Amino acid sequence: MNPQAEKPTIILATSNGVGMGHLVRASAIALELKEIANPIIVSMAGGVAEVPSFVGVRCEYIPGRDRGWMPRKNWDAYLRDRLIALIEETNAQVLSFDGVVPYPGVIAAKLKKSDLALVWVRRGLWQKKPQGLALGLQSMMMDEIIEPGDFARVYDHGPTRKRKDSTLTSAVSLFRKESALKRDEARKVLGIDLDRPAVLVQLGTGDSDVNEKMTAALEGLIGWKGLQVILTKNPIDQSGKSLVPDGLDIKLVRYFPLADVLYAFDAAICATGYNGFHELLPAEIPTVFVSNIRGTDDQESRAQWCHDLGYGIRAEQSDLLDITAKVRLLQDPEVRARLTRMCKKLPATTGAKEAAQILFELATIRHGSQPSSWARFRLKLRTAGLLSFRSIANSGYRQLALIYRKFNPHIIIQEIENETPYFGVETEPAEIRKLITGDIRFEHMISGSSDSYRARREEIAATAYAINKKVVNMRKENI
Repeated sequence: MNPQAEKPTIILATSNGVGMGHLVRASAIALELKEIANPIIVSMAGGVAEVPSFVGVRCEYIPGRDRGWMPRKNWDAYLRDRLIALIEETNAQVLSFDGVVPYPGVIAAKLKKSDLALVWVRRGLWQKKPQGLALGLQSMMMDEIIEPGDFARVYDHGPTRKRKDSTLTSAVSLFRKESALKRDEARKVLGIDLDRPAVLVQLGTGDSDVNEKMTAALEGLIGWKGLQVILTKNPIDQSGKSLVPDGLDIKLVRYFPLADVLYAFDAAICATGYNGFHELLPAEIPTVFVSNIRGTDDQESRAQWCHDLGYGIRAEQSDLLDITAKVRLLQDPEVRARLTRMCKKLPATTGAKEAAQILFELATIRHGSQPSSWARFRLKLRTAGLLSFRSIANSGYRQLALIYRKFNPHIIIQEIENETPYFGVETEPAEIRKLITGDIRFEHMISGSSDSYRARREEIAATAYAINKKVVNMRKENI
């Protein structure tokens, strides 16, 4: 008998957030689950391409509603059907979702599968934005809510702070001292010089203000003798113009997960997202944090806590001169040594193991239960837009927006061929990346899936993409 078949199956689903935080947390939990369960990761983030080869678990990419691969009105049902099909294919007992807002398709999958345990991995430190208004109702639909710990939790003033409906764990991180590569080994893997100082820069690019912050940060590194600046993305603006000031030696690297090679760096400049924050500090890397204020994550509070207690340096994200000045502090070896000493005092990041144990118990001891009739009724009301004037107003606004877009359509950034999708079970990162970013719809399936799963997936795709099923079956014969 296959010993894997005796283990419970747990699906870890993630949204496509601003960064990689959702997917990285799911990967960390999956690593802890591997010994006791069969974890499967499904994600709307393109970074899922890197997961199979690193984590060693089966994965599926699900196109997000903003990909434009199908009419947006079809996407919630598509997500629901994708999740249910995977649950039935793998006999999964638990569905965990890591994201700011549980999509209607996620909750609908729970309502269709009465014995499924639904878990929300809900990060704290939310900004005070409208997403917090539905917290109570969304929480009622869950069998369990897990809040990954945050070093800066005492600075959390968001809508989740005083809620009593979650189980708090320690911080979740992919960084592990015991498995991280030593300095020279990490540098050899990355292909960077062993004898020169190296700084990791992880700041986004895209909008003009974000680009300006990147340039301001890099200017603070000018004058650091022999420095090599390591980036994971090409620092160019939308027109292809370089954001790098003269006088810096820039090297681009691709490695997942960076948590394994952090000892290669003498310092770092990073946004204050959950992921980077809980990897760089436990790795004791002297870091300047430049917060990204987009999204729901309250990065500014996290950066302020870090600065106030001396674990890192906070740069004022709205002040380019301050960003440059704060980064320049990293050139002082005494500053770097002080930050490293402080980081040694931080608590262990064992949250992934704790979360894995909760999920395992749900799959083997406790089981899912259907939400109350009252919760289901309220959910239907909210879905219908009848709970408040705001809901009705938003619905009217959306109709006006649709009329406007009919006469003023969006500029199309990526053309998708209007043909049947490609179904594949690829596991190599380069192949998955190419398919995710390509111009043909990509229906990713877990490796080892059955013929019946393939047939069900074709049905789901035909409905979502408004494709004639006969044509889909003809395509199957040609693959």
